[in-house]
Amino acid sequence: MPDLDLILCPVGGGGVLSGTAVAAKSLRPGIKVIATEPAGADDAAQSFHEHRLVNQEQKNTIADGLRTDLGAPNFALIQRYVDDVVTVSDESIIAAMRAIWETMKIVVEPSGAVPYGAVTEGKVDCRSKRVGIILTGGNVDLDSLPWMKF
Repeated sequence: MPDLDLILCPVGGGGVLSGTAVAAKSLRPGIKVIATEPAGADDAAQSFHEHRLVNQEQKNTIADGLRTDLGAPNFALIQRYVDDVVTVSDESIIAAMRAIWETMKIVVEPSGAVPYGAVTEGKVDCRSKRVGIILTGGNVDLDSLPWMKF
């Protein structure tokens, strides 16, 4: 997508994020790349803001695909190419997942809905910007959607 001002990408182990950031900044140096992460599994946010790799023992989030540990090689690229890392509540992740399903008709797992959750939670200012959102993964158990009432 040409002329983006901002890309939002989920982060777990950092592979998708670091690849996205390197490619985006190589093609468009002025673009902003912001990583989004569940608040209950925020080792990337802690690492980014403390400028050192932080390991997190307990990760508590519905976004099970982002419960992985941030890798050292990816962290080095993230420090160089990513502009910020923000965290999102599980409640916002679930609401974002449902909104994506309902409005875009895209099956997205909780991990992939985190970037949109950052927008709806107001963690990223998207006003007057062309924004790309990385929607990853469709691994969902349709019998246990997080917004269903049993």
